[in-house]
Amino acid sequence: MKHLIIITGPTASGKTDLAVNLAEHYGTEIISADSRQIFKEMRIGTAVPDKEVLLRVPHYFIQTRSVNDYYNAFMYETEVISLLENTLFPKYDTVIMCGGSMMYVDAVCNGIDLIPDPDMEIRNNLWQRFNNEGIVPLQEMLLNLDPEYYKICDLNNHKRIIKALEVSIQTGKPYSTFRTGKTKQRSFNIIKVGVNMPREVLHNRINQRVDKMIGEGLVDEARALYPLKHLNSLNTVGYRELFDYFDNKTDLSTAVELIKRNTRRYARKQISWFNGDNNIVWFQPDKVDDIINYCNCKILG
Repeated sequence: MKHLIIITGPTASGKTDLAVNLAEHYGTEIISADSRQIFKEMRIGTAVPDKEVLLRVPHYFIQTRSVNDYYNAFMYETEVISLLENTLFPKYDTVIMCGGSMMYVDAVCNGIDLIPDPDMEIRNNLWQRFNNEGIVPLQEMLLNLDPEYYKICDLNNHKRIIKALEVSIQTGKPYSTFRTGKTKQRSFNIIKVGVNMPREVLHNRINQRVDKMIGEGLVDEARALYPLKHLNSLNTVGYRELFDYFDNKTDLSTAVELIKRNTRRYARKQISWFNGDNNIVWFQPDKVDDIINYCNCKILG
C-alpha cells in the first residue's frame, strides 16, 4: 500500500519545515497544496519556500503557472493524482503533501466535481456588478437561477455566489446540477497531520511574516502585478490591500496592518474548516518525533 502524508493547518504554522523534515526522513518528495504558491509571479506575497529549502527536497506545484493562466481545484486534483500514480508512487512508498489551501487538500482526498471552465466575460461582468452594487443583487440572481444552491450557499461569500452564477449563466443549467457530492476512492492510504499552535503565538508569527514580506519587497512585487489586479489569482490577501494603497484608498502603514489582520482572519477560517475533518490528528509543529511515530503507526497499520 502506498501512503500520502498530508501536512496541513493554518498559514504560518510551520508546515513547510515539518514537511521537509518528514520528506528527508522518508526519503521522498513534496507536493505543494497551496493555491497561490503555484503562480510564479507571486513569490514574496505567498511565502514561497527559500531556494535552499527547495533544493533540500524536490517540490511540485511551486511557481509552475502564470497568474494569467486559469487554474482550479479540479485541474489540481487531476494533475496531482496523475503525478502520484505515474511518477512518485512507482519510486516511493510514501509521499508528502504540504499546504493549507482547503479546497486543494479536499480535492485530492475526496475528489471534486467537474465544473466547466469560466467564460471570462461573464466572470468580469459579475465582479463588476459586485464592485458597483454589492452582494444583494447577486444573491437575488442566484435565487432566481439556482434556488437549490441558494438554500445551502453561504450568502455572505461573494466568491461562491459569483462562481455559481457564472456556471449557471454560461451553461444555462443550475450550478447545483454539476455538484454530485460523491467521494472518489483512492488507490493509496491518506494520513492527515494538522499543525497548529496557541493563538497568540500564531498571530505573532503571522505579523512577523508580513513584516518580513514587506522587507523583502512585497510592495514592489504587488506594484508590478497591479495592471493585472482584475485577475482572480490576484484577488488574495497581501495583494488586495496593496492594490487599494496604489489606488490611494489607504496609506501604506494601514495597508500593512490590514494584510496582518486579514491573514489572521484567513488563518481562523482555515482552522475552522480543518476542525470539521475528524481524520486530521493535530500536533505542535516542533513535535517531529511524535509526528513520525504517529505516521509510522498509520503506515504499519
